[in-house]
Amino acid sequence: MVRNAVRALWAEPRPSQPPVRVWRDWALLGVLVPWSVLDGILREDVAWPPVTVTVGVVLALTLLWRRTHPLAAVAAAFGFLIAVDVATIIAAAEPTTAFPAVMPWSTACVLLLPYSLFRWGAGREAAIGLVIILAWLPVTFTAEPPENAAELAAGYGFFLFSAALGASIRYHANTRIRDIDQAKLREREQLARELHDTVAHHVSAIAVQAQAGRTLAASHPNRAMAALEIIEEAASRTLDEMRTMVGVLREGEEPDFVPQPGVTDIARLAHRTGNWPRVDVELSGDFDDLAPSVGAAIYRLAQESITNAVRHARHATRISVRVADDDNCVRLTVRDNGDGSPTGQGSWGYGLVGMTERATLLGGTLEVGPNPDSGWTVNAVLPKAGAGT
Repeated sequence: MVRNAVRALWAEPRPSQPPVRVWRDWALLGVLVPWSVLDGILREDVAWPPVTVTVGVVLALTLLWRRTHPLAAVAAAFGFLIAVDVATIIAAAEPTTAFPAVMPWSTACVLLLPYSLFRWGAGREAAIGLVIILAWLPVTFTAEPPENAAELAAGYGFFLFSAALGASIRYHANTRIRDIDQAKLREREQLARELHDTVAHHVSAIAVQAQAGRTLAASHPNRAMAALEIIEEAASRTLDEMRTMVGVLREGEEPDFVPQPGVTDIARLAHRTGNWPRVDVELSGDFDDLAPSVGAAIYRLAQESITNAVRHARHATRISVRVADDDNCVRLTVRDNGDGSPTGQGSWGYGLVGMTERATLLGGTLEVGPNPDSGWTVNAVLPKAGAGT
């Protein structure tokens, strides 16, 4: 098991897109460099101030690359410290040589490097960098021996704790990324199944109209032409649905051939008595030209929004759902009158991720936020014909 764990660590890739340098990095540098200069000037136990200042400045500069090049930063910082400590050990053997045995206090910043190494480095980089750090500790303890075993253990403990903290943060970040990806994948798969059912419905309608047209072609050519027009319209819509389905289908699960709900089915979500909060539904406009996939998406978004409001909107007594025809788009608004505290949205978990993914895949938008007075509002706008319009 240990062997497998080492292999897994060695093969671990770097996290994608590490953060670039931000103002906090420059602010940290702005603190550490003057601190190193003051250490070299004001401390009386420093035998050679230029070396003390140089050590502090070099270590501070390596922090600028701790995310993008963590191993290089560790190698530069601790390699430099090893060279300084070795020079200190040699100088201690030469009574006539004046060389500082005291490091500036600002060198404590190197504790950030093990964290960054395990947070942002590849597995092999973390292993190599840890070897470099552990190789430096005996050298520095030789240059400046600890007073007791507790101080020796603390020296190792600080750096190992920093590395463990970086690994822990990395693990939780990777877990969150995987959870978000799984939520998106589940939403894509559900949407793909719904689109599959819609396409099957269109194809069935085309087959029926084709049979009718063939029967009427000789005796009622006008009615046969009308059937052909219906076939053309259904075929065009089916082609659009299939293009969308190909774009979102990720796994070959067999879909359930069950009629998918649409906008008119949202009225079933209303609860006026017996359940709190009360759910009121209002539909306004013409939804006859709404693509079935969009109708199903509006229903699912309304259903998820109501579920989230019931679960997480504290003290809510009413949830209003409004679906409106807006020219070439359909607009869904779900509003509750619960507590509008900032914690409301965060408690939705990955449901909001899936809702956003569904709206985006169909060419729409989704916005969620607190109301000016109280409660939260979900606004979704989807094109009537789905993606590509």
